[in-house]
Amino acid sequence: MKFSCNTGVLLGALQLVSRAIGSQQALPILGNILMRAEGDTCTFSATDLELSIITSFPAHIENEGSVTIPAKAILNFAQYNHDPEVLLQTKEGTQLTCTSHTIKAMIAGEAANDYPTITRTEKQSSLTIRVEPLLQALHLVTFAAARSTLRPVLSGVYVRSEGGTLILVATDSYRLSEYKIPADGAVEGISCIIPTKILEELKVALSSNRGEKAKGAQAPPGPETVEAILGKQQIEWQIGSTSFLSRLIEGKFPDYRQILPKESKTKIHFTTDELLTTIKRMHYFAKEVNNNLTFHSANGQTRIITPPTQAGRDEATLQAEMTGEENKIALSSSYLLDFLGHINTDTVTMHMTDSLHPAVFTLPGEEKFLHLVMPLRMQEE
Repeated sequence: MKFSCNTGVLLGALQLVSRAIGSQQALPILGNILMRAEGDTCTFSATDLELSIITSFPAHIENEGSVTIPAKAILNFAQYNHDPEVLLQTKEGTQLTCTSHTIKAMIAGEAANDYPTITRTEKQSSLTIRVEPLLQALHLVTFAAARSTLRPVLSGVYVRSEGGTLILVATDSYRLSEYKIPADGAVEGISCIIPTKILEELKVALSSNRGEKAKGAQAPPGPETVEAILGKQQIEWQIGSTSFLSRLIEGKFPDYRQILPKESKTKIHFTTDELLTTIKRMHYFAKEVNNNLTFHSANGQTRIITPPTQAGRDEATLQAEMTGEENKIALSSSYLLDFLGHINTDTVTMHMTDSLHPAVFTLPGEEKFLHLVMPLRMQEE
């Protein structure tokens, strides 16, 4: 194998696929990147056996071939190389020589045949989704998924289609986010649970294509749409010349629609920054008592109270536009901080039924989004 390419392009491809390499590999070779040169294209691949990333880019190829190289070693070469062009060539089978104007390095690799096979998705259905709403959906949904795998179905994002709409839902059973986005060619009856990890990596890649690039990486402007290819047990996301592949999570997602309140007796329109700053301050005391914060809304204002603790207590009164009846609810300061930290609107609306039903949060201009937080037991004031 022998090819030359732009250093920035090489670095960008390496940084992208290396995100599929886990911190703990079941096999040592999973710390490597598979490099393949064919025709006028180089293809890099990496996998941790759950998530796989494949990307390709044009290069000047003199000899076709393949090899698998330790990711840290080849990244180190590309990241600290300021020469504009590099030449990569295998010698003695698996020895990769990396040459530029001022550098010549040799990296010991392994045979490509020893690398696990990455199986592409056998298409059963597909969806085409615009990048901007997908990015917004991922930003507002994935954080609500469970971080533990004790209940695997809650560690992913549930995706279903209804006509021309794709619905993404995540919950850890204490909070829930739902976002609806339009999807061209949506197929009725799609229902699957996608691991959060692949969606978070997809979000990073889509954000990079929107100009948030790592230093030194070079690539043309990103595409406006993403294609999701669904197989029986696998999903593949295609963004231009890059593919993200992952197994789907088996199991049945809980029927979350049963817990969505049927009515809202009270609506409070908060200024986001004021609410966030208040909860940040009050969290100091609330975290001592299960993050408990009591919201008491009446007469156009909302009192937020922490239960008494050994460290003290805190109370705030926010002037907020309110409609409906007087109401109370206790919510987790930790979950509220997480939610408020993910939104970028000036105002946020809280919908209350009573102290026993979840609080539902909505955003102006985001009619297709809702965030739900389960109530805590009311504490004595």
